[in-house]
Amino acid sequence: MNHTLYLSENPVETTAQDCLRAYSPRPFTVDEYYRMADAGILDEGDRVELIHGCIVVREPPSPPHAGHITRLIRLFSALLGDRVLVSAQNPIEIDEYNHPQPDIALLRPRDDFYETAHPTPADVYLLVEVALTSVRADQREKVPLYARAGIRELWIVNLRDGIIEVCRDPSIDGYRGISKLEPGSRLSISAFTDVELSIDETSRALTAG
Repeated sequence: MNHTLYLSENPVETTAQDCLRAYSPRPFTVDEYYRMADAGILDEGDRVELIHGCIVVREPPSPPHAGHITRLIRLFSALLGDRVLVSAQNPIEIDEYNHPQPDIALLRPRDDFYETAHPTPADVYLLVEVALTSVRADQREKVPLYARAGIRELWIVNLRDGIIEVCRDPSIDGYRGISKLEPGSRLSISAFTDVELSIDETSRALTAG
């Protein structure tokens, strides 16, 4: 979407990204982000998350995107049972300026089901981002963010290219191990090596065994 900035007497056509480069917007904190929700500035139905202090609109739930998330919830729940809590599109508390909402999070079980506080990176076994239109944005913004936060493992289910990017061994400089797996490949979760999955060659979806 284009906006018009009047930086001089002549209008200049620019994009939202140009605005961010031209100015220095003040980042919002997590506390301010939730106060906006309490005040009704952000609605409960708004598909947004806080990344680097910016309120970012998340990828719209197209049928392929939503369907893959539902498929993964069922798959992980069946394979891992009570060994994990499967959380879908809920916040992970990383720091003062970052509260991402990954599509799937496999969390350490807790008696209160995280009703008293959002999970932190230490509670995460695996994060999964399902991406169709947001592949480049996830690779550019979320992969480095999750690595710096110490998220032990991240999968990007790349629906656009039909592959799964598996990111492991996080560091301040990014993930040291990144593999791009095509249909027919097999993989396991590093925290649960006894559970094996495969990428179906026909549907390109994850299946058990």
